[in-house]
Amino acid sequence: MTNSSIRLYQQSIKVQTTGKSLCQITPQVQAVITESEITAGICNLFIRHTSASLLIQEEDAKPDVETFFAKLVPENGQYLLAGQGLDDMPAHIRSALTHTSEQIPITQGLLQLGRLQDIYIWEHRQSGYIREVVINILGY
Repeated sequence: MTNSSIRLYQQSIKVQTTGKSLCQITPQVQAVITESEITAGICNLFIRHTSASLLIQEEDAKPDVETFFAKLVPENGQYLLAGQGLDDMPAHIRSALTHTSEQIPITQGLLQLGRLQDIYIWEHRQSGYIREVVINILGY
């Protein structure tokens, strides 16, 4: 670490999802870190939506995670809010049970994810949407 002042770098990325699925965004996040020229610090991610969430997971676990949440929060449940479609309220509940933000350390300009970890936007709606993730990088 240097004696330089701590810096903050902020950028948003927009990602088109393809409907209910996990969409990997690790390369886009790493690109923003590289652009920031911050080599040691913390990366904070925040998704600006209530029917999608962020997830750090391994690729092979995706089908089981999706199956578990489909059983936990079924789309054919009896929900009071259904004005935006049958998948709307289940999407909000799934988002409430997961994360809208994640924090990942940065060392030598790289995300310090585990060998099998990647960052995903988890789209909880049946249709695809353009989702925005705000990336804040704090460090040296």
